[in-house]
Amino acid sequence: MRHDPRYSLWMLAALVVCSLLLRSRQKKLPLDPLQKLGLGLGAFCGAMIFAKLPYTFLGEGPLDLTSWMSDGKTILMGIVGGYLGGELAKWSLDIRVKTGDTFAVPVAVAVALGRIACYVGGCCFGQPTKLPWGVVFPTAGDALARHPTQLYEATFHLLAAAILWYLERRKLLERQRLKLYILAYLAYRFVTEFIRPEAKVFAALTAYQWLALVLVPIFIALWYYDQKQLSAERQLLEEPAV
Repeated sequence: MRHDPRYSLWMLAALVVCSLLLRSRQKKLPLDPLQKLGLGLGAFCGAMIFAKLPYTFLGEGPLDLTSWMSDGKTILMGIVGGYLGGELAKWSLDIRVKTGDTFAVPVAVAVALGRIACYVGGCCFGQPTKLPWGVVFPTAGDALARHPTQLYEATFHLLAAAILWYLERRKLLERQRLKLYILAYLAYRFVTEFIRPEAKVFAALTAYQWLALVLVPIFIALWYYDQKQLSAERQLLEEPAV
């Protein structure tokens, strides 16, 4: 359990900043206020539910309320759950416009702030290291210097946010920016799991690595589908009127 109030403050900052950035990016979407609210709530609820699922099912089960109210959550499942929650909200509200790109930068910045929260809270640390920037985390229960994997990941997400912002400004990779971010994070997480003290579940890989291996082809297929649809729409616009 984390009791450092700085953890809660950083998490609150992540939610506020994400909301503000998302609101600014959705101003030009042809949606009414209720649709925008429903889209945001769908993504938020999906992220929160999926972020808790691994801890819930590895604990006492989905009906154990204490597991739902505890601190444990996983960013990887949260991002995927947010994507699914947003898509479900779009379906239920009959939203036909593409909205994924509006989430890319806000989510990346929010996750970066969330990882700083993990650092100050002393969770999600890495394996012991002799590198000079190793950090001793009292929450680990020993005096070993460990990889500050939270700061590694915060740096990754901030860099991703900067790249996504550049693509946004240049109007590059339209409809694909959120998927690009998710695919990049899946690759990043697969690699960095080797310096995290996660249990190996099969073939010397962790559950998160296996999850990444499953999700990568799914998001590549989604990319291909959206790109094919976008190409068809552009071709239709370019055809001369008869």
